[in-house]
Amino acid sequence: MATPLADRIRPKTLDEVVGQKHILGEGKPLRRIIESGKIPNMIFYGPSGVGKTTVASIIAANTNMHLCKLNGTTASTADIRDVVAQVNTFTALNGVLLYLDEIQYFNKKQQQTLLEFIENGSITLIASTTENPYFYVYNAILSRSTVFEFKPVEKDEAVAAVERAFSILDEESDAGVSYEDGVAAYVAMACGGDVRKAMNAAELCALSADCDEAGHRHVTLEQARTLTQRSAMRYDRAGDEHYDILSAFQKSMRGSDPDAALHYLARLLVAGDLPSACRRLMVCACEDVGLAYPQIIPIVKAAVDAALMVGLPEARIPLADAVILVATAPKSNSGEAAIDAAMADVQKGNVGSIPRTLQNKHLDGDDVKVKGQFYKYPHEFPDHWVQQQYLPDILQDRQYYTWGDNKNEQAFRQYWEHIREKHGKKGGNS
Repeated sequence: MATPLADRIRPKTLDEVVGQKHILGEGKPLRRIIESGKIPNMIFYGPSGVGKTTVASIIAANTNMHLCKLNGTTASTADIRDVVAQVNTFTALNGVLLYLDEIQYFNKKQQQTLLEFIENGSITLIASTTENPYFYVYNAILSRSTVFEFKPVEKDEAVAAVERAFSILDEESDAGVSYEDGVAAYVAMACGGDVRKAMNAAELCALSADCDEAGHRHVTLEQARTLTQRSAMRYDRAGDEHYDILSAFQKSMRGSDPDAALHYLARLLVAGDLPSACRRLMVCACEDVGLAYPQIIPIVKAAVDAALMVGLPEARIPLADAVILVATAPKSNSGEAAIDAAMADVQKGNVGSIPRTLQNKHLDGDDVKVKGQFYKYPHEFPDHWVQQQYLPDILQDRQYYTWGDNKNEQAFRQYWEHIREKHGKKGGNS
């Protein structure tokens, strides 16, 4: 079976690695560590196809330690024991360098099996993961390792890698491979910072290109677009990228940027994640617009209901309308802040007895000296309001809600200030 192009042209030196200048550039921390020859335990964290395995392979090639490789998706406890068994043997006189790919799939017991040998230095661990290591890696291993974050490769850097890929394909082909202007840039852009995906896309473009009579293949921009039209999507409903997109989606609406909000909505919909888009949209309408425009809640609910009823692709239309409405609406989180403050009191045990006037009982026991509920029915008083105590005694001066500075809440504020002043009561929200 032919080796994929991405593996055939994998960089052999740090200078050949595409991207990651923030940790691999001259004078940067990871480069200095590698060049020192003293390799500590390390965890490489970042999306797929950005050089984690490549850098680990370069490190392994330049060390005198015995190299062992495991993949968290397939390795068993027996495989770990085999690695540990090589410690202090003739083949591993200088120690064992374990490259563990996808460490997030190792359970706690498997990670603990390695811990003793990592701690005493018999095994040096270089692990890679696409998930946040602070969530997935056992704390004892994490505390003995240095975490380096790998980032998606920028388009300009990826273009050079794609051009090199086409150059290699041209050299390997008997009749040659050429490509239309704009193809390399498009493939680099469409693959969303994943160099491995860009390499594979370039190879697919070459394999699917039309041949002339001499066997020469010419890749057109149209062919590149056809083969890479969905390649830019990084999405895993159980992974970090899922939550990053949802976070960016809601924060863009909260920040009143409709263009950014639509972009993240599009990423959710292209990935087919309609439920998450609808849920975050409803939350944002209540949490971030709230009382500044309370009518938005039934409007967004109607849009969400319509989207769920018609499904994709038509669901994009009511959701886009709702996202633009939420993003451009006035904002207030006064409701959320108020309920959070009230819940904080309850969770601390600051509750107190409900005032007698509000209790749902109408007969007093013998222990009650002054009998009667004495509840004042507001509708029997002018302006449908009367002063009386509603909060428990220990909280009667507490104020959870603060009027938002938007037109809607300020109008309500002016109304109630007028009522209270009219009846000789100033201040407060009760």
